[in-house]
Amino acid sequence: MTKHRSYDVALKAARAKNPDLQKVASLLGAAHEAGDARATYALATWYLHGKFFSKNLRKAMVLLRKAARENVASALYDLAVSYEMGTGVAKNERKAAVLYVRAALAGDDQSIYEASRCYYYGIGVAKDRLVARAWLDRAREAGVDD
Repeated sequence: MTKHRSYDVALKAARAKNPDLQKVASLLGAAHEAGDARATYALATWYLHGKFFSKNLRKAMVLLRKAARENVASALYDLAVSYEMGTGVAKNERKAAVLYVRAALAGDDQSIYEASRCYYYGIGVAKDRLVARAWLDRAREAGVDD
């Protein structure tokens, strides 16, 4: 089964009325091993939030970083939040701001707003209200206010 096929089958199984989480986890694991970054991200969130697997921030961060290297927008966003809050990693607002911008450019709408917030308040970047306004206008166009 190709990496994309494994992930698609896992996604379909997860959306079932009463999903078999063991089966979903196995399918996600296979897709992750085949190199599907979406599956890597999905597994990261399960470890991050303690869904099916026990909460394991160390493992979640390893998987989030791997998915982020593949430009998975949601992984970039979650990693940015982790750095901003110091969840599972040392707090680093500079890394958070950079990751919000990368996530926004990769297509994560919430990150567009978060980039605006970083520039408005100077979180991890120099305060720049003009840049903040540009990001905020784009966030509103995307339907995200805060």
